[in-house]
Amino acid sequence: MAISFKYGASEISLSLPSSAVGLNHIDPPLSVDPNGFKRDLFSHLNLQKTPIRNVGIVVSDKTRLCEYPKYLPLLTETLSEYDLKTEDITFYIAYGTHLIQSEEESLASYGETYNRYRFVHHDSRDDSRLVILGTTSRGTEVTINKEILEHDLIITFGAILHHYFAGFGGGRKFLFPGMAEYDSILHNHQLFLDFEHKQMRAGCQSGNLDTNPLALDLEEINTFLPKRLEIHAILNSRKKVSEIHFGNSYNDFKGVCDRYDHFFRLKEEKQFDMVVASAGGYPKDINFIQAHKPMHNAASFVKENGKLIIFAECEDGIGNRAFMNLFKLGGWDQIFERMEEKYENNAGTALAMMDKSHRIKIHFVTSLDDETCNLMGAIKTSHEQTQDLIRNERGDVAWIENAGLLYK
Repeated sequence: MAISFKYGASEISLSLPSSAVGLNHIDPPLSVDPNGFKRDLFSHLNLQKTPIRNVGIVVSDKTRLCEYPKYLPLLTETLSEYDLKTEDITFYIAYGTHLIQSEEESLASYGETYNRYRFVHHDSRDDSRLVILGTTSRGTEVTINKEILEHDLIITFGAILHHYFAGFGGGRKFLFPGMAEYDSILHNHQLFLDFEHKQMRAGCQSGNLDTNPLALDLEEINTFLPKRLEIHAILNSRKKVSEIHFGNSYNDFKGVCDRYDHFFRLKEEKQFDMVVASAGGYPKDINFIQAHKPMHNAASFVKENGKLIIFAECEDGIGNRAFMNLFKLGGWDQIFERMEEKYENNAGTALAMMDKSHRIKIHFVTSLDDETCNLMGAIKTSHEQTQDLIRNERGDVAWIENAGLLYK
């Protein structure tokens, strides 16, 4: 049977054996419309107990888009009914540790709203724009952009999605790590690692908030953050907003995560000799750091010593200039030793990649070069070579159209 796999902005078609098993999520039906969104937003704004004179709206960067060109005008139109003028509304892009976008990328991400309103490109390394709100019991300093605190109303707006070590992204992550200070973010991220035993903490996995030390730290961080109206979106596989949920508490966020699980968590215990998967196309595969997340999901369905064929273009390269240096340190123990001295961004990603490449064979269909793939423990593979691998496979085969969405 012929199956198409997304690769960047294009698709690659492969012939799979008729016995191959499709591992698929449930695509959420479209249950939101513009008028309904404005009506629900209006009702939640009416619950605000203080006058709304100025608003700060926090949105995601290009790696986690949420149909912003469609929904941001609806959001600003509704706010204008409260006599808010253009200069009373400021948008903040929650980059966290990500690279700042170009003007062209920002216009593509947010549409004409980007030209009409003031957008602040958050810089996690600019100490002059940050303020300390406190420190968690796990030692994370809660340091965020101080300008965001000056607004009568803060709104966060973006998609809920699973995250391979934070449990879930979106929601409480818009202000921290999205609007946080660089070293504070890294301190939270390093809770992914158990330095005493030189291993990754078992609780730090997709969909887990309750026994995940990193997620529990984020829950505690949430108690330091300002009150806000959170707009949580659930996207379908076509990156369209299917559902929108409003909330202002951590329990509201967790409720939407449970709803997300209903669509995208597959309780499939069986593992396969070969899994053929797409990272989900652009922007899921914009760089390796982003593509690693769907790769991690797909690998969980592969047997020990099995094969994973993963399609991820990575047109922006790795996504972290220093990332590849971690693979040159000498191995697992050496990375842990370096990270114990000073944690570096995406070190957990490097260790997770190393763990997978020791357990299974990873065939990587990508624009990254052979040397880069080999250094990470993967085999750069062409479209034609993948077809040969599939043709010669004698074990159980499964395929995943969008591993950026599906997880165990």
